[in-house]
Amino acid sequence: MNPTPLNDADLDRLEELLEANIFNGDAMRLDEIQAILCAIVSGPVAVPPTAWLPEVLGEGMASAEGDPILGEAVELLMRLNNDIAAALLADETVSPVLYPLDEKCEDYDYAAWADSYVFGAGMAGDWYELAGKHADDLSELLEPMFLLNGMLKEDVEKSGERWFAPAEEARLVADIQENLPVIVQTLYNFWRNKRAGGTVKREEPKSGRNDPCPCGSGRKYKQCCGSPEKLN
Repeated sequence: MNPTPLNDADLDRLEELLEANIFNGDAMRLDEIQAILCAIVSGPVAVPPTAWLPEVLGEGMASAEGDPILGEAVELLMRLNNDIAAALLADETVSPVLYPLDEKCEDYDYAAWADSYVFGAGMAGDWYELAGKHADDLSELLEPMFLLNGMLKEDVEKSGERWFAPAEEARLVADIQENLPVIVQTLYNFWRNKRAGGTVKREEPKSGRNDPCPCGSGRKYKQCCGSPEKLN
């Protein structure tokens, strides 16, 4: 258990520090940092603070060496990292920090969160390569992130394949947004299981992403039973 978990006041202070002049506007937002740390904590290879701190605080970190504001920010970031690690280890899931896209606060920036998670995953090397024979399983688990940040739609449209109708896309996105904490926890558990030498169990034979769906619909597996809506 983290002996010094962050409270709301600590998080407010961290947000304030990230906007300090010493970082020259280069520091990431709290939502982006949380997403990156979720990926780093989950991943197959340890990423030391000396690698991720300069990424989240930007180039201004180097010139701010010795500044008490930097020291306070680093302390809070390390505690945030520990909070996330403790929560995921305990299977408690992590509630994503999200910023509204407009003043009405009707929509939130899930795309930035998902994009930052993908960025954080890349800091630990090639997740797919490190997943080995379970790379396809990992790909399916990550698809919700790629749907939220728009990369999945972009790839499908570039390939000339048909994308979901707007209403269906909206439903899928809403479902993934609601289940984002569970998706993050599942990715953490994937790597935890692999580190422990476990395997991903399946009750049905694995279908290739471009193979005909075994349900008999006539559609490709990734557009039917392997679509993002089935990954949650």
